Amino acid sequence: MKVLMINGSPRPNGNTSIALQEMANIFAQQQVETEILQVGNKAIRGCIACGKCSESGKCVFDDLVNETAPKFEACDGLVIASPVYYASANATLVAFLTRLFCSTHFDKSMKVGASVVCARRGGLSATFDELNKFFTISGMPIASSQYWNSVHGRMPGEASEDAEGLQTMRTLARNMTFLMKSIALGKAEYGLPEKEPPVRTNFVR
Repeated sequence: MKVLMINGSPRPNGNTSIALQEMANIFAQQQVETEILQVGNKAIRGCIACGKCSESGKCVFDDLVNETAPKFEACDGLVIASPVYYASANATLVAFLTRLFCSTHFDKSMKVGASVVCARRGGLSATFDELNKFFTISGMPIASSQYWNSVHGRMPGEASEDAEGLQTMRTLARNMTFLMKSIALGKAEYGLPEKEPPVRTNFVR
């Protein structure tokens, strides 16, 4: 089992990192390999809807997105973590995820996803919902915990004082591990769910 963890904070050692490391510790105990990618401090431009990825199978902007694509394809689970800015995820992370999900055409079905958010006080649930939409449009089951997947902290290191938030991270990692292993067993026994040819509609005639 392998989990790819995306840190959308511009601070490599900030509160978002504390949440991810709490999960990584549990994954290690469960013999799940992890890799943490630092995205929030990179120069990532947004998608321009050029459609070139449908021809080449990769994004026209050759940066961290294309470097991450094979890691995404190889992993069993994906954790996306972000600080909260104006009740939303870090814009750099959103640009990265939009291009990553759009430009990768491999089947993401049954890869397990989990989003993690960090804030001083509010905006957590809105950001949590925003990040989960990347999973639900891709057929990826979402791992849950004992509470919404969030930690609190403003100054660097404060998240380490959020005992409930850290417990939520540990529970999330255990639940995610169980879900990944269960899906692996199900795929071996029953295969993936049948897929119909996609039907595309719009609202303008």
